[in-house]
Amino acid sequence: MLPNAPAIPQIADEIMSLGVLPAKAQVDALHIAAAAHHRIQYLLTWNCKHIANAKILPRVHTVLAHLGIPIPIICTPEELLGDDMENN
Repeated sequence: MLPNAPAIPQIADEIMSLGVLPAKAQVDALHIAAAAHHRIQYLLTWNCKHIANAKILPRVHTVLAHLGIPIPIICTPEELLGDDMENN
């Protein structure tokens, strides 16, 4: 569990205000914002609709870079494990 911080909703609001995610994905923006704010290296998710999405990620990266926040690697667990899953 990550502690809440006032900056997290602000980061999420920036993501949402720029239309990076649809209005119904506010919680997804908060997940991204929390990981970025706390400088988590990896954000693993099965949510490929709004988080681990190749069309959305560049826009998320642009927002975080503009805010000067380190960009976490956002991927599915399968992507992180890569060939390791095939060797088991």
